[in-house]
Amino acid sequence: MSYAKRDEDSVNRFGILYHIDKTAVLQEARVFNDTPINPRKCRVLLTKIIYLLYLGEPFNTKEATDLFFNVIKLFQSKDTSLRQMMYLVIKELSGVAEDVIMVTQSLIKDIQSKQETIYRANAIRALCLITDPSMIQGIERILKASIVDKNPSVSSAALVSSYHLFNVAKDIVRRWSNEVQEAANPKSSGSGFSSAASYMSSFGGNAAGQSQVVISTSNCTQYHALGLLYLIRERDRMAVAKLVQTFAGSRGGGMFGGGGSPLKNPAAVCLLIRYACKVMEDDPSATQRIYELLEGFLRHKSDMVNLEAARAICAMPDASSKELYPAISVLQLFLSSPKPTLRFAAIRILSNLAMTKPAAVSPCNLDMENLITDQNRSIATFAITTLLKTGNEASVDRLMKQISGFMSEISDEFKVIVVDAIRSLCLKFPTKQAVMLTFLSSVLRDEGGYDFKKTVVEAIFDMVKYISDSKDAALSHLCEFIEDCEFTKLSVRVLHVLGVEGPKTATPTKYIRYIYNRVILENSIVRAAAVNALSKFGTNVDDESVKQSIRVLLTRCLDDTDDEVRDRAAMALALLENAGLAKEYLKDDATFALPTLERQLAEYVNNPLNNDQPFDLTSVPVISKAQEEEEQRRIRTQDASPIPMVKTPSANMPGTPGTPTIPAASAAAASPVSTLDQQAVYAEQLAAISEFASFGTLFKSSTKPVELTESETEYVVHCVKHTFAKHLVFQFNCTNTLNDQLLENVYMIMQPDMDDCGLIKVADLPAEKLEYNIPGTIYVAFEREDEGDFPAVTFTNTLKFEVKDCDPTTGEADPEGYDDEYQVEDVEVMTSDYIRPTYISNFTEEWEPLAESEALDTFALDKDRAPSLKVACASIIDLLGMQALEDSALPKSASVHTLLLSGTFLGGIKVLARCRMTFSNATGVAFELAVRSQDPNVAQIVLSAIA
Repeated sequence: MSYAKRDEDSVNRFGILYHIDKTAVLQEARVFNDTPINPRKCRVLLTKIIYLLYLGEPFNTKEATDLFFNVIKLFQSKDTSLRQMMYLVIKELSGVAEDVIMVTQSLIKDIQSKQETIYRANAIRALCLITDPSMIQGIERILKASIVDKNPSVSSAALVSSYHLFNVAKDIVRRWSNEVQEAANPKSSGSGFSSAASYMSSFGGNAAGQSQVVISTSNCTQYHALGLLYLIRERDRMAVAKLVQTFAGSRGGGMFGGGGSPLKNPAAVCLLIRYACKVMEDDPSATQRIYELLEGFLRHKSDMVNLEAARAICAMPDASSKELYPAISVLQLFLSSPKPTLRFAAIRILSNLAMTKPAAVSPCNLDMENLITDQNRSIATFAITTLLKTGNEASVDRLMKQISGFMSEISDEFKVIVVDAIRSLCLKFPTKQAVMLTFLSSVLRDEGGYDFKKTVVEAIFDMVKYISDSKDAALSHLCEFIEDCEFTKLSVRVLHVLGVEGPKTATPTKYIRYIYNRVILENSIVRAAAVNALSKFGTNVDDESVKQSIRVLLTRCLDDTDDEVRDRAAMALALLENAGLAKEYLKDDATFALPTLERQLAEYVNNPLNNDQPFDLTSVPVISKAQEEEEQRRIRTQDASPIPMVKTPSANMPGTPGTPTIPAASAAAASPVSTLDQQAVYAEQLAAISEFASFGTLFKSSTKPVELTESETEYVVHCVKHTFAKHLVFQFNCTNTLNDQLLENVYMIMQPDMDDCGLIKVADLPAEKLEYNIPGTIYVAFEREDEGDFPAVTFTNTLKFEVKDCDPTTGEADPEGYDDEYQVEDVEVMTSDYIRPTYISNFTEEWEPLAESEALDTFALDKDRAPSLKVACASIIDLLGMQALEDSALPKSASVHTLLLSGTFLGGIKVLARCRMTFSNATGVAFELAVRSQDPNVAQIVLSAIA
């Protein structure tokens, strides 16, 4: 063989896709008209067409149509590979070309061919894609026959195509349920995976390539049939439960050895497990039965099924340690598997479980320590982060030593994960702060990108804030870091923290040198931040010599080349000379609730009636910066919480297209939203309703919806109370959990506990209909008769509606219905509904001027109602709806405590409360409540809320 010989085929293979021109390709399409057909030339040209289509090269309608009808002339060829390429091009052009329906008969002829041709499955896919939804009934017989065809590839193609057709022809596809059920049963020819072991062994080497080969050459018919069966029955919970029961088989050896269950395909069994979890989610009473099923699948011969079952058990929200033990034992075995994919899957499941139940995962610690040195860095990273969540205080030193040698071998992405885990460990074991701070400072000096360095700096910030013993050392490490920091944003953040925390240390002067070095050596942004930090030292440190040194340094900054640096230095010097201004601008810890401020500013700007009126800043809630940080931390915690491993199957399993629609109300409830952001959302929703447009600005919405029914009842109702200047609006969020009923004209009858309650109903907005599992909203609005009266009322509530029976499968309702009603829990209007929690920076200064309008009384709580001062504080805060100040919500003493509260009463009236409390094991909590306000009547109203 001559190695110098030119291999034209190889040149064509590798050079074919270079410099392809659409016009040249369209001209070359004449090759399809040649007689006889040249398969090789046609395949090359079809490859070019597909390449252009995948690149997004636009074909206009005429070009696509001409090309389409040229391509279908290849039906004359018997070349198998050419025909397969032809079907692919037909499918791609069908969305642009016209009159594609003309090829229907040719496709049907290929589908009904008695020969076992390899392209029958391709013909089915093309036919279903080009068929108009109105004509599907015409090919129904062909598809039903293909579903039960003895050829697995033909059956799978028909099932997947039916899945796609379901959205446009639900009623027709539902009629194929018997054929789909038959396809799900094992074929007598022994189709299916040759064995679960052979399937999973494909993941041992080239996982992506080998698994693809196995799936393409094995029978996935059961998998596709099971997915289509679920889609047909998903609206009927009983039918889904029966589906799971039918295919689960017996709990004997047959089910796990393959003899008792109809499912022989491991992928289908995994899909069944996800459907079983869906049944458990919809019907909590089935939890024990489904758990027994999942536990049985842990002994399946396929590793894939074992992992899916273990993952499902670990994702059960209320699983006990005893219930988790079998799954964790299986995962522990996989940790020592020679296959990297099995080790990775097991450690990932354990890592997610460790976020919520670290004690259950701790028995695997020894096996996970062995994975720290795993060649796969992903596995090693998961092992380290999981150990950091499950380890005890005694193992911290050993873990930190192992991690130190590991950090240099992984990428920044993995380093961020490790540092986040260490940050959690710092707060969990504060006595080990020295070891972990040393580790963080060392990795801070290593090479790394912005995200990595930011994560390390954030971890040190948390140590400064929550571990007082580490403050001096942590601030020193941060000072060293900014000496050679390449990221401006990080330098600015560190300087801010130094300005806030540095003056509080025993020796604040040692940080001033590092800060002033930034004024000399850095860019203008960092210099401006350094000036701000210096000004905080000058304001907050009482030593006069320090103040004089700061004045000298700031005076030098007046000659800076940047305007902003000079302006900040001038302002800082002015503040140093005026203690009152410094207190107002630098020491004040208050801030506005930004979501509410943004909403009210937008309303003010967009309302033409406000042109002659100034913006009322007093209507914006004021909160402490600590509150704002805590709210943001809560949202970040919700964002970082583990995503449930068991989800709706159609959104997780390949080959089952489509994602279920999540109701907007459910999505809003699931997403993390701050309390103030939520009130802004409510205000926007209410403003869009014409009946409420005249009510003015929303004063307050209840923080948490009041549950008026149990979550397991047929109708789930929650209530949110909205307070306006003269009106109260009750928002009832209702969900119908019955799939065989449609509720129409749904409204709420609210009856007060007294006839003359001071509230008059002015609006009643019912929900037009409540479909199965789709939330709806009812509004009822009342107006206060007397502006000076703030009634506390209890309403009894009855849900009234018209019921129409409907088909659980199709959702079609009967034309006739009947009236019905449903009693729900009472709703109370309390004094707290008229009070908005408000932060003030200095309670004493605000308290003393209001001494003339004080209301005072003493109360007692027995031990059953208030077993501790902490519980008593929470109860009082909840009753009054006010803001706890100066960390007084958490008592430092178990016997004596003073609770300080602040709020704004409806109408912008300031109200303060001081509660002096004592606790005795014999009598419970006794307390004296003093309330002061700008209006003496308001003080008395607030005091009476306790009685």
